[in-house]
Amino acid sequence: MTTLRHKIIDFLYHTATGAKRVRLLLTPIFGLVFSVAVVLMILISFSLDRFFGWPRWIARPWAEVIALPLLTGGAWLWLWCAGKFLKTRGTPVPVNPPPRLITDGPYAYSRNPMMTGLFMVVAGIGILFGSVTLTFIMTPIFVSVSLLEFRLIEEPELARRFGKAYEDYRAKTPIIIPRMGWKRKIQ
Repeated sequence: MTTLRHKIIDFLYHTATGAKRVRLLLTPIFGLVFSVAVVLMILISFSLDRFFGWPRWIARPWAEVIALPLLTGGAWLWLWCAGKFLKTRGTPVPVNPPPRLITDGPYAYSRNPMMTGLFMVVAGIGILFGSVTLTFIMTPIFVSVSLLEFRLIEEPELARRFGKAYEDYRAKTPIIIPRMGWKRKIQ
């Protein structure tokens, strides 16, 4: 029995390895849908803060001091990742990915640094505006749902497309948060 999950994985695999014309047609559609979903999440968060009458949870200038590094670092990381994809003739959109597995640059430290950058930006927006909902509810939900989607959909598709190369990469590279320079000694 084919599940919805397997149908989605098959769709992504066949689209990513299929006709360029189809990939080029679907890329802006998928990109727009994802972008609108993120913007709606942010706007709904602000609306919920007003609805519940929640005040800013962090005062200025602390909001700016904490948010600015998250916003700039997250945007920079996202753009670096997008640039890596574009240089290899792919896009950040799963229906039109790079034709080869990218394991250098930020991908040497994390399997999904592009989403790490986006998580940082969303959290930074929540902190900058002092939004309780965006900072403490929606961002953790967004991270959890994204990780679930990555584990259940994107990773099986990547393993199918790149085989052992992806399995080896996955075994040595963390999913989101890079390992620090130290390694725990096993006794």
